[in-house]
Amino acid sequence: MTASPLVLEARNVVKSFGATRAVRDVSLSIPGQSVFGLVGENGAGKSTLAKVFAGVHSADSGEIVLAGEVVSFKSPHEGIRGGVSMMAQEIMLVPDATVEENILLGSIPRRGIFPNRRAMRRRYQELVALTQFDLDPQAKVSSLRIADQQKVEIMRALSQDARLIIMDEPSAALTADEVVRLHESIRKIVDGGATVLLISHFLEEVLSLTDQVAIMRDGELVRVSDTKSETVDSLVSGMVGRSLETDYAHVARAADRPVRLSVHGLTRAPAVTDVSFDVRAGEIVGLAGLIGSGRTEIARCIFGADRLNSGEILVDGQAVTPRSPKAAISRGIFMVPESRKEQGLVLGSTIADNLTLASITELARGGITSSRRVRDTARRLAEKVDLRFTSIAQSAGSLSGGNQQKILFGRAVEVDPVVLIVDEPTRGVDIAAKRGIHGTLQQMADQGLAVVFISSEIDEVLGVCNRVLVVHRGRIQAEFEPPYNQEAVLAAFFGKGGARSA
Repeated sequence: MTASPLVLEARNVVKSFGATRAVRDVSLSIPGQSVFGLVGENGAGKSTLAKVFAGVHSADSGEIVLAGEVVSFKSPHEGIRGGVSMMAQEIMLVPDATVEENILLGSIPRRGIFPNRRAMRRRYQELVALTQFDLDPQAKVSSLRIADQQKVEIMRALSQDARLIIMDEPSAALTADEVVRLHESIRKIVDGGATVLLISHFLEEVLSLTDQVAIMRDGELVRVSDTKSETVDSLVSGMVGRSLETDYAHVARAADRPVRLSVHGLTRAPAVTDVSFDVRAGEIVGLAGLIGSGRTEIARCIFGADRLNSGEILVDGQAVTPRSPKAAISRGIFMVPESRKEQGLVLGSTIADNLTLASITELARGGITSSRRVRDTARRLAEKVDLRFTSIAQSAGSLSGGNQQKILFGRAVEVDPVVLIVDEPTRGVDIAAKRGIHGTLQQMADQGLAVVFISSEIDEVLGVCNRVLVVHRGRIQAEFEPPYNQEAVLAAFFGKGGARSA
């Protein structure tokens, strides 16, 4: 690869949050007109370093050199003006604004003091042509699925015409074909002269897309190398400081145990139609399919978050059909939702409060909640799920994605459910945290729980689950048992095949 002038250089950058040093004396050079990868475990400092580049955070010490000039951005707006655009891992959109308005936020073309709607539409169409994302420009962002909100974030980052575009987990919520289109867009951007800094936990994506890759661990830079010299195993070894099994173990068939969850004729128009299946004690059953296929809607109906038009839900042979999540929890059903930040956690509240959120009533005495009991319970739950934190009183929002997800599992442990539903439990977490979550799920299944597992990663579904149900247009299209035929499973994603058998 021919040498390119550096678009950005970090010199001895340090960033701390209280007693936690998130970035430790990092020096890094990013060539222009390239795709540069940045990998590491959750909490390794990747996103923090990127946010320093973009002006979201200010470095405690060190220098940032952009295109040969020392810069010190005090805000993301200053970063954008300086030529750095960032698509953060956390979705940060204006819910009541339209798709078009969110994408062009901060760069809306104007005619006098008024928005130039014709120029806005022209710019929007250019971005659609670049990304091939098909969204209604006038739709309110609040009405979009998480995956479509992710597309809005990507298009907004691309709209800035920046020389350095930072993408933090851009493909986390996208389908396989959408990821292909995103990669094509990234290559077009680089061909046009820009540089993309790609932060991703999908290591195959990093290997196929980037020119160079940097590995961080515990806030420090481990190494920078040409991507062609790396493999998934070598990246993982650098990230975690040891070798880690990257292949899934063979999935054994579940023993013939009693049925714990039984769903009959579940219907909620138009998303779910006549869905029926059983999950036995100790079994992990996957709900697989394309985003928008109805997987999450089925889970929300079982958990009482969405009302049914018809159908029956039984737990241990007893009809429950909950009308609210609170009722579902009382009948032994617990759900870890798709979006931990929007649906699962109160990010501004403490770790202790988040861990005990579902059991706070039981921790009260005489109607008064004991802070000491909350803290003691939270510490016990944190230990059970191996939560990494500085203080039980720190905010949940200060934790890495993997540790935030552990809070939800800790909450599930405290509720002690019979049925556990997990929707995209490993989205946005690194490979080591992912394996930890898989281990936690297996332990819970071994204790007799019935687990319903939803994931957009087909390798993960086939690796973790004892059985897989493919959902297509709100119906169960097909059922598979190991040894899995991945080609047949994928065909069912698109409505081909229909046998509910191994």
